[in-house]
Amino acid sequence: MCGRFTITHPNEAIAALFDAVLGNDLPPSPRFNICPTQEVAVVTADTGRRLRAMRWGFLPSWYKTPTDGPLIINARSDTIAAKPAFREAVRQTRCIIPASGFYEWQTSDDGAKLPWYFTRTDAAPMAFAGIWQRWEKEGLALDTCAIVSTDAGPNMAALHHREPVILEAADWPLWLGEAGHGAAVLMKPSAAGVMGCHRVDRAVNSNRAEGPGLIEAVVA
Repeated sequence: MCGRFTITHPNEAIAALFDAVLGNDLPPSPRFNICPTQEVAVVTADTGRRLRAMRWGFLPSWYKTPTDGPLIINARSDTIAAKPAFREAVRQTRCIIPASGFYEWQTSDDGAKLPWYFTRTDAAPMAFAGIWQRWEKEGLALDTCAIVSTDAGPNMAALHHREPVILEAADWPLWLGEAGHGAAVLMKPSAAGVMGCHRVDRAVNSNRAEGPGLIEAVVA
């Protein structure tokens, strides 16, 4: 779940929204088909808020190479605190992964994969709850992240059983560790009406596709 997303808002606008220092290594925006293993913009608050680049694909400390095990792009909220790969990160290095929207797929009666595009109904950027950590082996260092997922809420349940944890602005300090403990309560489905969606062209099924036409509505 949440295997592709977009960022159409400028990096400068995202940094201003989160009151974060703008990094000089950020991937360009807009991007209409962000895929796993690519670099994404991430908000951290370890030494003040920063908008910085990370690899989307969390690497546990025991991986000897970036391809040593399964590609981890999501972390389930119900097991994140117990899984050895995530339990330290969810306590110490939580982050926010900004997005303008994300894609989810529905399987038709004939087996075709039909993409839908989800955005906030208020047109604001989404703030995905995330975790991150630095992976280092033999001189190679990568900052890597994953999106936290939870059970589908009323906006998603008809299409898929999982959705990304989408944080509201008032909850950003708690998730980033700026407002004490107790962030676990934030790992919940989005409230009814927060997200809307529309069908988009199957061109986005290719991870090589790009361009604004990918998010344009088509007849369902």
